[in-house]
Amino acid sequence: MAKAEKCMIIGAAPVRNSAVFDEFDPKEYFIICADGGYDTAVKYNISPDCIIGDFDSTKYNISEAKNVIKLPSEKDATDTMYAAYVGIKLGYKEFVLVGCLGGERFDHTYANYNVMYYLINNSANVIMADEKSTVFMLKGRKLTLSQMKGKTVSVFPFGNSNCTVTYEGLKYPMNADTLSAGELLSGISNVIEADVASIKVSAGCALIILLNN
Repeated sequence: MAKAEKCMIIGAAPVRNSAVFDEFDPKEYFIICADGGYDTAVKYNISPDCIIGDFDSTKYNISEAKNVIKLPSEKDATDTMYAAYVGIKLGYKEFVLVGCLGGERFDHTYANYNVMYYLINNSANVIMADEKSTVFMLKGRKLTLSQMKGKTVSVFPFGNSNCTVTYEGLKYPMNADTLSAGELLSGISNVIEADVASIKVSAGCALIILLNN
């Protein structure tokens, strides 16, 4: 079997239905489960290639699982960040993060935005997704959104105080304009109006949240 060209990290936040796996087929990815992400893998009959964590959130016994990396409970990064370290060390440049949004801990969701930031700063492309939204993080790149007319998209600077963006095919246009932290002008709740729209980030880093409904 050929080595997968992409990596999926499954975090511990609940995945309430299989919709995200219909869009991102686990068979196409090298699968790393971060701690309680192993529960999601079991639930949806996904076979992980690696399981990593301090295992304070999984309800399953991982003693017979293969390729397990046990982490100490007291450490300087989250289990999901350690999973990202493994993915980068293995040479992956395309990542999807599942089970990393929502849940009971908003601090963990925000920490996972920093996982995305780590990945793009290591020359990787990354998407984070659940059944409600798809999150992108861009630096010096253009995101094309096809056949998504009517969907809501919001853009925020991340990791810095501002970013320079250009929108095409969105209700509220921007043309190499600046989005600044502390301001929501043309950042929140934009609407896709074209069959093919795009968001280009020419300076800084942007967090882009697309609502799926």
